[in-house]
Amino acid sequence: MTEIDLTSPSLYINRELSLLEFQRRVLEEARDEENPLLERLKFLAIFGSNMDEFFMVRVSGIRKQVEANIAKLSEDGLTPREELAVIRKNAQDLMQDAQQCFHRKLQPKLEKEGIHILDYSKLSKSQKERADKYFNDVIYPVLTPLALDPGHPFPHISNLSLNLAIVIRDKKGNEKFARLKVPDTLPRLIPIKRSSGSVRKDGTIPFHHYFVWLEQLIAVNLTGLFPGLEVVSAHPFRIVRDADIEIQELEADDLLESMQQSIRKRKFGSVVQVAIYPSMPNEIRDLLVDNLEVSQNDVYIMNHPLGLANLWQLYGSVERFELKYPPYIQRIPKSLRNMDTTENMFDIIRSGNILLHHPYETFSPVIDFLTAAARDPNVLAIKQTVYRVGSNAPVVEALLEAAERGKQVAVLMELKARFDEESNIGWARALEDAGVHVVYGLVGLKTHCKVAMVVRKEGEGIRRYLHLATGNYNAVTSRFYEDLGMFTCDEDMGADATDLFNYLTGYSTKKSYKKLLVAPVNLREQIEKLIRREIEHAKAGNKARIIFKMNSLVDMEMIQLLYQASQAGVKVDLLVRGMCCLRPGIKDVSENIRVTSIVGRYLEHSRVYYFQNNGSDEVYMGSADLMPRNLNHRVEVVFPVENKAQVKFLREKILENYLKDNTRARILESDGTYKRPKPANEEKGFDVQAHLMGE
Repeated sequence: MTEIDLTSPSLYINRELSLLEFQRRVLEEARDEENPLLERLKFLAIFGSNMDEFFMVRVSGIRKQVEANIAKLSEDGLTPREELAVIRKNAQDLMQDAQQCFHRKLQPKLEKEGIHILDYSKLSKSQKERADKYFNDVIYPVLTPLALDPGHPFPHISNLSLNLAIVIRDKKGNEKFARLKVPDTLPRLIPIKRSSGSVRKDGTIPFHHYFVWLEQLIAVNLTGLFPGLEVVSAHPFRIVRDADIEIQELEADDLLESMQQSIRKRKFGSVVQVAIYPSMPNEIRDLLVDNLEVSQNDVYIMNHPLGLANLWQLYGSVERFELKYPPYIQRIPKSLRNMDTTENMFDIIRSGNILLHHPYETFSPVIDFLTAAARDPNVLAIKQTVYRVGSNAPVVEALLEAAERGKQVAVLMELKARFDEESNIGWARALEDAGVHVVYGLVGLKTHCKVAMVVRKEGEGIRRYLHLATGNYNAVTSRFYEDLGMFTCDEDMGADATDLFNYLTGYSTKKSYKKLLVAPVNLREQIEKLIRREIEHAKAGNKARIIFKMNSLVDMEMIQLLYQASQAGVKVDLLVRGMCCLRPGIKDVSENIRVTSIVGRYLEHSRVYYFQNNGSDEVYMGSADLMPRNLNHRVEVVFPVENKAQVKFLREKILENYLKDNTRARILESDGTYKRPKPANEEKGFDVQAHLMGE
């Protein structure tokens, strides 16, 4: 048989198109009539937000390659220019589908449920009077029209801003141009009644809620902004800018200050998308293209509304609980249910490792762990990595309390956590003010691992307690991100964690760890070794199977190794939520590989690596996806699960159940598209997330 070239571009799916396919799956959730109505609206808002980020980061990156005349080919053999062309077509189609979903599917159903999103022209006389009063009382004082003429250069327009391009005419008949930013400090959907989107004074919830679009309310009231002039027309447009921060760390004396400057610059990065309505005249469109320094290909013609992410407002403000997912009460792990206070938490961890599965199990034990450490007189030190904690951060509050109580506290604060930089900068300053040792990671490497270590004096010596996880120390997102974590006081892992923190905070060049797999030190090497071991088992006729659960699979070397595993007869199941550049089902290459994506109520976020190992199952969990950035350019930690009962639980109760899903699952085809599985005639529907909620 002729040997197959596993580097051939035909064996790989384009990374950006795969990411757009994930956005398509999110959009499918907005279309799915099985989901509650306001949850469908939420998925549409998530889709809008995801597409904004796609342009801010991915499209902007490819554009930079084009501008720099970089001819590096993508995984599937496209030049950067070719990528931009195919991205534009797919993205335009997706965004138009999303707007059709809103107008044809969701808005009519919202109307029937008493949630009225009205165009200004459709308001009754009394509704217009109320809306206009709101304009005069609240909106008008905030507005700042900016002229464009020889004395007024084209104004700076901030990222993700919605604007009006206004044509005005003076008494001599001369037409002029002005730009008005639609203020993002006000709600995009203006409630027409006080009770719209809220509870009445008597505590009852109204059935009818009425809203009007902010930009429409502004557009019909423009005359007052241009006294003595005729307002000819007003045309909404929205821009998305490059928001991928680059920092010359070696030249930055103060990384904190450098990050703050970069965030300010983000508002005015180069424009990568201009969204307009079909009704915008060509002369206004050309004026925007010239002054924003974009090409016609950067202009996307869309229908109303521009900026679907703003629909989050409606989901959050309308108190109609019957139109949302039923409330879910998170469980407490069995081993912690009889814990009277946090004081004996260390005793419980000493009795055995504890697995946590969020959001099915509450995140509170992690906060309890850190709070107990802060208050325990025997605790000497706490060391923790912080990536995304959010604005409401009980984890950081526990660290602050520990510092105030005289504990030695060291925090590795990753300032480059994309779009969480400002929150992290604020917490970094608060921690420093409390006397915490705050470091900002290694030059050229983003610190993405999730590790908390408590050093406790016990008898004549010390014991190290760890929390290791796949997800962030964020109490809010832990309620809707699916993640796994583990408490342990394993001595070898504790020693490894000490070495890790020395690596992060000092000058350690340690290249070996006893149990932890650490990127960029030994993670790639160890995962490759484990895959090769399965290949050897298969060749020897032994039991060989791989199940990986992750967010993204992009790394070419890992994909080639998985192809080799398939060729050797290893059954490979990949649960990949987002991007997957591997093509399954190709004859003589990937016939033994199946790729499944689960999209549902919760965001699948855990990373789990299972190896059958001829019946001696091994499972690893951690923060790393199989992407070049995770394996080569980030500090990541993947840790072994060594308790046999827990290994069995992870394989049978989690991974196997994910593979059984025929409701929220989509199966990747070899052409890069995803299809829902077709249950057999008598097979019942199985929703893994619903199943785990009911366990």
